[in-house]
Amino acid sequence: MQLGFVTAILAELSLEEVLSFAAQERFSTVEVMCWPVGKAERRFAGVTHVDVSSLTKTRAEDILALCRAAGVSISALGYYPNMLDPNPEVARVAVAHFKKLITAAPKLGLKNVNGFVGRDWTKPIDENWPRFLKTWKPIVELAEDHGVKIGIENCPMSFTRDEWPGGKNLLTTPAIWRRAFSDIDSPSFGLNYDPSHFILQDMDPLRPLAEFREKLFHLHAKDVKIDRVALQEVGRFDYPLRWHQPRIPGFGDINWAAYMGELMRIGYKGPLCIEVEDDTFGKTLEGRKRALRVARNVLEPFVGNL
Repeated sequence: MQLGFVTAILAELSLEEVLSFAAQERFSTVEVMCWPVGKAERRFAGVTHVDVSSLTKTRAEDILALCRAAGVSISALGYYPNMLDPNPEVARVAVAHFKKLITAAPKLGLKNVNGFVGRDWTKPIDENWPRFLKTWKPIVELAEDHGVKIGIENCPMSFTRDEWPGGKNLLTTPAIWRRAFSDIDSPSFGLNYDPSHFILQDMDPLRPLAEFREKLFHLHAKDVKIDRVALQEVGRFDYPLRWHQPRIPGFGDINWAAYMGELMRIGYKGPLCIEVEDDTFGKTLEGRKRALRVARNVLEPFVGNL
């Protein structure tokens, strides 16, 4: 298993600086963010450590040289917009850019591209489904043509009022995954699994691992702490940010020994990339670096045995 982190955490640094930090702190890989160049639409979005819109062969070779010099690989290219946004122009731009990640990945010798499926959050699952299939079948076909695997993160993207009530990402539960992987049956379509999103939904984060082992293309490592006092006051139908807090691994409600043990049991040997949305370490660059170091110290003993 390769322990790394998502480069959105270090948005202020260049790719070369990110790779240097990773090497110094004993990380072997990074998931590189590839948003379109421009203003971020939300926190941890809008980070461009590789500009896939202008990725020439020469630039790709330069990036690979930086990776070799640092001794750090790229686990995947990442871009997490809403590709089923009810605004068709927003969705069109997102889909077009995601396709650029797919065509860029082979230039960097990569197999993995990560993102969200998206969702019209004002509609139920069944009403989203026809558009999901119409949008995603061509995307998956493009990935097949380029030998790329798409890992969909299972984040509900339902935290604040503008994402209420359905959230902005469709593939959030095993029942939905089974339906999606049946309707789009492809070895290029799978998961970038994050266990914290199951805790948020009051689900067991270990339970789906064995069933979906062949679909686990990439993993995120993030924890979450449910505020039970707040939950007793407002209930789960209130905005989730009012009753939970994102944490780094080891500081929330996930049993990481049990989780990593299950990954060992099912034979997972891919990337495990830390996300930091934990403001207890502060919102500064130095605070996020410290959070990465602490999370590494939690996970490193397990990864060394996998």
